[in-house]
Amino acid sequence: MEGADARNGSTGTSQTKGSGVDGPAKPLPPCCVKARAAAPESEAKCHATVVSGWFSEPRSRSGKTSKVQYYNNPMWPGEAHSLKVEKILYQGKSPYQEVLIFESSTYGKVLVLDGIVQLTDKDECAYQEMITHLPLCSIPSPKKVLVIGGGDGGVLREIARHASVESIDICEIDQLVIDVCKDFFPDLSIGFKDPRVRLHVGDAVEFLRNSPEGTYDAIIVDSSDPIGPAQELVEKPFFETIARALRPGGVLCNQAESMWLHTHLIQDMLSICRETFKGSVHYAWTSVPTYPSGAIGFLLCAKEGPPVNFLVPINPIEKLEGAMTAGRDIRFYNTEMHRAVFVLPTFAKRELEEYCGSTERAQQEETSAEPSKIAMAPQGEILTAS
Repeated sequence: MEGADARNGSTGTSQTKGSGVDGPAKPLPPCCVKARAAAPESEAKCHATVVSGWFSEPRSRSGKTSKVQYYNNPMWPGEAHSLKVEKILYQGKSPYQEVLIFESSTYGKVLVLDGIVQLTDKDECAYQEMITHLPLCSIPSPKKVLVIGGGDGGVLREIARHASVESIDICEIDQLVIDVCKDFFPDLSIGFKDPRVRLHVGDAVEFLRNSPEGTYDAIIVDSSDPIGPAQELVEKPFFETIARALRPGGVLCNQAESMWLHTHLIQDMLSICRETFKGSVHYAWTSVPTYPSGAIGFLLCAKEGPPVNFLVPINPIEKLEGAMTAGRDIRFYNTEMHRAVFVLPTFAKRELEEYCGSTERAQQEETSAEPSKIAMAPQGEILTAS
């Protein structure tokens, strides 16, 4: 462990030791230079969640700064995730939540709300692309889309890849989140520049109540964790309001927590949605390294009407002209990933299977029975299954 920090003039060299004589200086690989510990810092570095240069989540919502409080969040008790802080870029508070943005050593800029990481430059693509394209690629030619939450603009950026979409409504309660993301995350907030976007700042539940019945082809709920005010976003009245706003055969994609930590909550959500949505209901998951447990889930629901098989994308993004490179190249989602995310580990399959209806099981059996078609690629390219 070195006392000097590479950011503060260190040359990135090391001395070999063991024989009693220092050997010649050898350059360290960039990854090792970046990983070296910094010099001791003050106990708090400009913010209550930053201790000795490290941001740790989650801290207690009580506002206390005792280190013990870092492991007291009811959503994932007994554990915390830490990121090395290079520089705090912004800290503020809206009427709804505390907002922090910092530059990390390995994940780029990080957005934190109420002490919980929402996104980073490095891995935001996994969440934004999957929560958007899983529903939109499962129905033909979506035209009207609603986003609930998503004030960073990332979901809007991904919806904009779909040329068939004519209007995009977004309802975000916190204007401060929108403003700071425009300043610090331009690659995400670019989504707000699309002329099809109509921003509504306010309560999503009230917005949905006032929406005409059967308005939307797809609704994407990019919500925070279901504690405090967000609790109602995982309850039956909210899902009933969403179903009312969808057209027959319309689809919902809802953030649905981690199967490693919240199986009981996922079971409750699946049960409610099976009663509310008479089309199909599925749970999918993907990897996001900076989220608790490194995984996040999605609840995919279809309203009764034209049948929707989420497991087989009817609207493959690779066949949409310009979609793969619009604004910024797609980094995570593709058709193979779409099919794969519905495959659950054995423990999750056991715990969630009874909450899936007969329609979903039939679709899974039908899809698994289909032989994979192997596309022959020129030498040096990767083979893909379809």
